[in-house]
Amino acid sequence: MKKNPVRRIALFLTAFAAIITATVWGIRYYTAYFSANVKVEHGQAYLYIPGDATFEQVLDSLRTMRVLRNEARFMQVAQWKKYPETIRPGRYKLTNGMNNRLLVNKLIAGLQEPLRLTISGNIRSNERLSAVLARYVEADSAGILAVLRDTALVSTYGFKPATVMGLFIPNTYEVYWTITPTALLQRMHKEYDSFWNAQRREKASTLGMSQQEVSTLASIVYEESLKNDEMPRIAGVYINRLKKKIPLQADPTLKYAAGDFTLKRVLDVHKFIDSPYNTYKYRGLPPGPICIPPPVAIDAVLNCEQHDYLYFCAKPDFSGYHNFSKTLTQHNQYADEYRRALNRNGIYR
Repeated sequence: MKKNPVRRIALFLTAFAAIITATVWGIRYYTAYFSANVKVEHGQAYLYIPGDATFEQVLDSLRTMRVLRNEARFMQVAQWKKYPETIRPGRYKLTNGMNNRLLVNKLIAGLQEPLRLTISGNIRSNERLSAVLARYVEADSAGILAVLRDTALVSTYGFKPATVMGLFIPNTYEVYWTITPTALLQRMHKEYDSFWNAQRREKASTLGMSQQEVSTLASIVYEESLKNDEMPRIAGVYINRLKKKIPLQADPTLKYAAGDFTLKRVLDVHKFIDSPYNTYKYRGLPPGPICIPPPVAIDAVLNCEQHDYLYFCAKPDFSGYHNFSKTLTQHNQYADEYRRALNRNGIYR
């Protein structure tokens, strides 16, 4: 029996069409998955996806960034891999030449890139600390501040809202953008425990001070002088005054009580401010640190100089260093020299 030539041709054409279709789809599939589809000018860019983001919002962010060469191909791969159903928040690094397969797999897996969070020693309030932290993480400053003010929460780490700044040790840390305020506090406590090793704890105990008291005093020392080599001597003065129950009379605490760290000259009127941070009016340490003290200031307290000085005053040459005195008479002479220098330079407040 002879085979029907028409049928043979039809089968051939059908098979040929199937091969062509498969080839076209194969090319389309390969192109969509593996062709470079991310373009960034400087080699990398970061995509931020909030916790409540939808697929459309992710697309809007990518459009705003102008990083996709072909949006349709990205959408194809995203749909094929069911990404719209698995949106994960985070900060994702996009590199130049990345293909859709790598991009979508990264987003589905939530493989976000950590960032470097830097805490410095010039932060003087919980409000300012919250604002600084909010620059780095998804949480806003109000949410972070609420955690710092949560008495029950911070007490689990042995702190109060007035002392919680001391929990933060100035340094640069790697964290994820999505870290919650509570998790961030927990992370900082871990770093705090690491910093306060057995040696530092022993030195604090020898001084008869708690870790928080050391941090509070260190914050005053840091505000008094940015000269690292002088900090242990200044710390020694304050330790001597504490032992003798003499008011600290620290000018930076008056600036803190006045809420004005721009003051270049502390006046007698500032000494009457009714605040627990006014160390002219109240003896002992203030309720908490007046800034976040850096390690150098904390170590200056722990390794304070052993001497008999009870007073110090800024030198009239404005070098940033101080004259130290054992007697009030000598101190008043240095203070008069400094006041005259302020007057000569027209510094009245």
